[in-house]
Amino acid sequence: MIEPSLAADAPRDEIERRLRQTEDELAQLSKISGGQELDLKDQIARLRARVDALRAALWRDPTPWQIVQVARHAERPKLPDYLSALFSDVVELRGDRLFADDRAIFCGLARFDGRAVAVIGHNKGKDTRENLERRWGMPNPDGYRKAIRVARLAEKIGVPVVALVDTPAAYPGIEAEQRGQAEAIARSILVMSQLRAPIVVAITGEGGSGGALAIAVGDRLLMMQYAIYSVIPPEGCAAILWRDAARKEEAAAALRLTAPDLLAAGIVDEIVPEPTGGAHLDAPTAIAALRDALRRALDAVREEEVPALLSERYAKFRRIGPFAG
Repeated sequence: MIEPSLAADAPRDEIERRLRQTEDELAQLSKISGGQELDLKDQIARLRARVDALRAALWRDPTPWQIVQVARHAERPKLPDYLSALFSDVVELRGDRLFADDRAIFCGLARFDGRAVAVIGHNKGKDTRENLERRWGMPNPDGYRKAIRVARLAEKIGVPVVALVDTPAAYPGIEAEQRGQAEAIARSILVMSQLRAPIVVAITGEGGSGGALAIAVGDRLLMMQYAIYSVIPPEGCAAILWRDAARKEEAAAALRLTAPDLLAAGIVDEIVPEPTGGAHLDAPTAIAALRDALRRALDAVREEEVPALLSERYAKFRRIGPFAG
């Protein structure tokens, strides 16, 4: 139970300070307990209960910028975590058959609940070396063309596509532009909008700009509770609108990029719950929730005939962003 000094209207920065302090105390006590023959179970249990209470208070009504930070958290589950926990018999398919293999996007065939699927996903790294190799999950045109190749393979062999989205944006480098970044994104959107195979999309972390949308056209769109999905990152939005990137928190609120905002707007179909404070605090629980949501979505789209699926997919995206007279 939270102490009286932390009432429901306690300042957020005060709750954050108390939470950090308690987490530090818990870490130190756990270290002492593990290194010496001391029975500190009661003290550790009390600190853990206090951490849980403080975290619940902090996340009672999170700000959009707070959610942005969690969506970008370095310890948030990445694509390899989802691959190993959700799928079996995974076979990676590399290369776009045109230029190169882009490590920022993973493509392959696998089994989900024993049934064949094609998997496409942004592939952020877990350390600096991997992130440099994969450009923090920002694909080059080669990555999107690889995704197109595997999506068309899924259509040919009659299996659903599962797309896992987690990218700040498409890679903005000059070589990417020289090799046709915009064309590759547009063609990926076109192919996925017309693909004669079921597509289920899950936004697991960042869903940034066309870099995300290129593989996010689908029949069911799931979104993790603390993920984000937006046409532009808050920093870029603030720099454009106000010429001041420091107004990123204001931009995050204006962009309506959180899962509840997008569900209310009819852009996503289901919010996948996460542990209080984010998936990085209890990855197995978060991944299990995504497994259940994917199972429901795949079962639903598998039952539909392809013509109806394509018609509903078209209507779904036409409904987004209507102009009010």
